[in-house]
Amino acid sequence: MGILHYHPLLHAVLILFLVGSALATDVYTQALLTLKSELVDPDAALKDWSIAPGGKTSNEIAACSWPYVSCDPNFEIVLGLDLSNRNLGGVLSRKQFVVFSQLLVLNLSHNSFSGELPGAIFNLTELKSLDISRNNFSSQFPKGVSGLEKLEVLNAFSNSFSGPLPAEVSKLQNLRVLNLAGSYFSGAIPAEYGDLRSIEFIHLAGNYLSGNIPPELGKLQTVHHMEIGYNFYQGNIPWQIGNMSGIEYLDIADSNLSGSIPPHISNLTRLKSLFLFRNQLAGLIPPELSRITSLVDLDLSDNLISGSIPDSFSELKNLRLMSLMYNKMSGTVPESIVDLPLLETLLIWNNYFSGSLPWGLGRNSKLKWVDASTNNLIGPIPPDICAGGTLFKLILFSNGFNGGLSPSLSNCSSLVRLRLEDNLFSGSIPLQFSLLPDISYIDLSRNMFTGEIPADIQRAPQLKHFNVSHNPGLGGLLPVYVWSSPGLQNFSASSCKITGDIHTFESCGPISVIELGNNDLSGFLPFTISNCKDLGRINLENNHLSGKLPKELASLPVLEFLDVSHNNFTGPLPTKFDNLKLLNVSYNDFSGRIPSGKVFTSTGSSAFIGNPRLCGWPLHSCPVSVAILGTTGTSKLLLILVLCTSAVVAMVVLGIIYACRRKTACFHGFLDPKRTNYNPS
Repeated sequence: MGILHYHPLLHAVLILFLVGSALATDVYTQALLTLKSELVDPDAALKDWSIAPGGKTSNEIAACSWPYVSCDPNFEIVLGLDLSNRNLGGVLSRKQFVVFSQLLVLNLSHNSFSGELPGAIFNLTELKSLDISRNNFSSQFPKGVSGLEKLEVLNAFSNSFSGPLPAEVSKLQNLRVLNLAGSYFSGAIPAEYGDLRSIEFIHLAGNYLSGNIPPELGKLQTVHHMEIGYNFYQGNIPWQIGNMSGIEYLDIADSNLSGSIPPHISNLTRLKSLFLFRNQLAGLIPPELSRITSLVDLDLSDNLISGSIPDSFSELKNLRLMSLMYNKMSGTVPESIVDLPLLETLLIWNNYFSGSLPWGLGRNSKLKWVDASTNNLIGPIPPDICAGGTLFKLILFSNGFNGGLSPSLSNCSSLVRLRLEDNLFSGSIPLQFSLLPDISYIDLSRNMFTGEIPADIQRAPQLKHFNVSHNPGLGGLLPVYVWSSPGLQNFSASSCKITGDIHTFESCGPISVIELGNNDLSGFLPFTISNCKDLGRINLENNHLSGKLPKELASLPVLEFLDVSHNNFTGPLPTKFDNLKLLNVSYNDFSGRIPSGKVFTSTGSSAFIGNPRLCGWPLHSCPVSVAILGTTGTSKLLLILVLCTSAVVAMVVLGIIYACRRKTACFHGFLDPKRTNYNPS
């Protein structure tokens, strides 16, 4: 069988044949075949759009048997065309849509159509749903959409439209869904949008809209869902927003809004989600917001809000998310939030809160995420914070928390991330890693813990980051099996007065960072460190390590940072580090010539000083012996001198023996007095 090759002329002839056949059938089929011929279809999604030879044999529309085409029960009228998610592309022309006068549904979403949206689509006056979302239609939105008087859904999300929003949309009195988000529309929101008497869903976010939010939007009594954020408005939130009595979801985040939060929002008694984050809102949180008892999600973060959390928030019994982070709030965290039974996420970090966290926090709810970092909080961690068994993030760093850690944290098996650094915690570290199967990140650095690092650290299979640095009273030994932890990537325990040896790396996990500087470690650095192929950073400065620096270090493929300064290492430096970018070997007892590799020649003298027997650039020049004989020149010279002296002595002795053998009598006479004239008298 011969191989068939694509030929443009043959393809054109075939299309003409199909179109010609369609002319003998019906205009709908003809229009769809023409549409097919104009589209880019790399996956051959429309391969079944064809007609059998012979043309039309009945009143039925041939295309009604094709995929993605819907017709009436008699197959005489095309009612729907759904080409969504077919990886189609190209530029649509207007002529294909003229014949579909009774089309109810047109879905072109999730494709790669580009160019201008053909205005002829707006002649399809029976349309109830038009979905062109997730394409690349560009230019201004075409005029004429007001002709679609029966339209209920207009979805143009995620395209490249520019220019003003189409104001004539406001004439579509049956419109329930309007989605013009994710393009490049600019200018103000048309005040006429307040006349959309049937609208339930309006999404204009992620454009370049500006100007003031029109107060006329407050007339939208039927809207349930409004997203108009991620734009560049000016001015305040209009108080008339509080008149949208049916709204359940309101998002005006990241929109450059200023002023205060209008108390009138408390009139939105059906509201479940309120997102006003990342604006420039100032002033106090209106205590009236507690009247919105239906509220589930409240995010006012990243603003300029001041004052305290209203005590009346205890009335928000359905609240699951409270995000007030990154503001200028102060005062104490009210005890009343303990009574929020559904609270899951409490984010209050980067404020000026003081006092203690409520003692009963977590007792009556199933907390999942608590972040109170970077405040002025003190006292212990509430003992029941994980009582619900669902807490996976506890972030409390940079405060003044004190006291010991509750052993209950070890029973918090849901924990994934624990950050308590930069506080005043003391006592031992009570964590039992065998009870924390999902923990991946622990930072207890810059506290006052004592005792030692828990010995079973390798029993946390998901642990990737562990940091206890700057706990000067910690002490103890390194856990024996720390390097075999199956997921550990970063181990930091600098400035902890840890003693003993660095354990062997026979079974090395994916460790990439080892920070053990400023401790009291001694002994050798095991050569088995070469088993740690992912190591990129090693800091062992200011310890009492000795012996030679293992040459195997140079074989680590991704090592970029090595600091072994202020130790007692001896011998020559390894000669080749392929990827090393920063090296510090100062204040040891290294000897010989500094190697000539890139990291050595590009590093300043401060990285080598304090090694009296080390020479070469960037330190002083090496002695002649080292220059001639290499980095161990002095020892080599001594060895050569000893060997030469031994050889000379051996040659003298052999020469004497040889000479005496040739004068046997002399030799024997010297040994036998009877054969000489020796006279003892």
